[in-house]
Amino acid sequence: MSKTFSKSDVASHNKGDSLWIVVDDDVYDLTKFQDEHPGGKKILTRVAGKDASKQFWKYHNEGILKKYKPSLQIGSLDTKPKSEPKPEPTPEPSRTYAAPQPTKETKQAVVPPTAQEEAEALEPFGDLIPFGDPSWYQGFHSPYFNESHAALRAEVRQWVESEIEPNVTEWDEKKEVPGEIFLEMGRRGYLAGLLGVHYPKEYTKNSVKSVSPEQWDLFHEMIITDELSRVGSGGFVWSMIGGFGIGGPPLIKFGKKALKDRIMPGILTGEKRICLAITEPDAGSDVANLTCEAKLSEDGKHYIVNGEKKWITNGIWCDYFTTAVRTGGEGMNGISLLLIEREAGGVSTRRMDCQGVWSSGTTYITFEDVKVPVENLLGKENQGFKVIMTNFNHERMGIIIQCLRFSRVCYEESVKYANKRRTFSKKLIEHPVIRMKLAHMARQIEASYSWLENLIYQCQKMGETEAMLRLGGPIAGLKAQSTLTFEFCAREASQIFGGLSYSRGGQGAKVERLYRDVRAYAIPGGSEEIMLDLSMRQSLRVAKMTGMKL
Repeated sequence: MSKTFSKSDVASHNKGDSLWIVVDDDVYDLTKFQDEHPGGKKILTRVAGKDASKQFWKYHNEGILKKYKPSLQIGSLDTKPKSEPKPEPTPEPSRTYAAPQPTKETKQAVVPPTAQEEAEALEPFGDLIPFGDPSWYQGFHSPYFNESHAALRAEVRQWVESEIEPNVTEWDEKKEVPGEIFLEMGRRGYLAGLLGVHYPKEYTKNSVKSVSPEQWDLFHEMIITDELSRVGSGGFVWSMIGGFGIGGPPLIKFGKKALKDRIMPGILTGEKRICLAITEPDAGSDVANLTCEAKLSEDGKHYIVNGEKKWITNGIWCDYFTTAVRTGGEGMNGISLLLIEREAGGVSTRRMDCQGVWSSGTTYITFEDVKVPVENLLGKENQGFKVIMTNFNHERMGIIIQCLRFSRVCYEESVKYANKRRTFSKKLIEHPVIRMKLAHMARQIEASYSWLENLIYQCQKMGETEAMLRLGGPIAGLKAQSTLTFEFCAREASQIFGGLSYSRGGQGAKVERLYRDVRAYAIPGGSEEIMLDLSMRQSLRVAKMTGMKL
């Protein structure tokens, strides 16, 4: 049970050899922390033995408190109101959607919701800042989400707020997230839920605490990505799901059973890592012109791979590389997809320093006479382009989810800051020009998110071939829309924060970091220009096939 202190108890600890302060009715012992304090000892001495809440919140954000609270808090004031713990939401099996591709065993177990249940609003959740979270978090009605989604949301947010967010800045500066965090993703069952397919319980004993495998759908997958993105670090999110989320799907969808049986268990627990290796120094969005070569050995048992890959997310840590290679002639009809294993030898990786996403492990890879068993072919020889195109929808949806949450982070941080920062005798929020900036951020976020929800629903209802054909255009369009929204929100948030968004760390840390990450979303997965052109070309082509009348 937490200790309680009176104000006079705290006041007696007002010297350098015993220095306590109060922040929001909680008592902190900063005696040993003085030398570590970035502002120096004098600032702490001025508030020793006093309530320093006003001074603390003037210079710090919530993340700093979360980071140091576990080690520095020693109790609370005896005047602090007691708060009752809220019960965790529990999933209700009777109000769930079927998984996208239910197995024979699960078809009977999943009960679809009635129209009335679909329309029932869920309990409000989070800080309830207007537009700071999606509307279904704030008591609005939605046809897409039920109690199982709310339970997962609460589970992921609790973990992220307590274990992840306080450390993200430190990890970003070190350019690496501890391996234990990725292993925890596996233990929690989150990795298995991020492959764009039914929950692959046949390959893992781990499962998500709040959602059964039979209940799993694409909106659950979205929630994991969305909640991870609340930390405001593209580097962290890519470190967790960047390589895995795009390197894993081709394996589970197109790999031979023996290969999946051997590889999948290890990557779902997080003990092994996988990434996607498509881009080359001279072939980015123009995938059909890649040159990394794979030739059959004389005995026909192996492909011998030679070539280079560039800007490969997570590559420096990976054991497996889902790799696009040229096995045939020029163009798209000569491309195959191979699962290359690092332990085969001939694979060298080196870290690339980039503008943003520092902790994502961006990598330059060289393959030199790498022997790859023919059993590691994903799909059919010379038909890998189709596999790659199928994978793009899943990759782009992940980018969209992250961009829109990052946009909300920029907006939410701006609202919080604007309600405490004063200029010209007013809070920032009281200036019409600031409210106008926030309004423009909110309108773009909400419009884009509504499109996202609809497309996820379409992905869930359509078969893979139909989705690849009909949704490629809209998803490409939304990918461009979401990255443009992210860039706009990052800029406007930076203007609201002023100089605080230009220096690393402190109150503007998330905004500064996200501003650096913008280009990592506007270019990979298809640049904005290519996406917008593709959205029209693909949509018009499909429309002609399905009876468009002009």
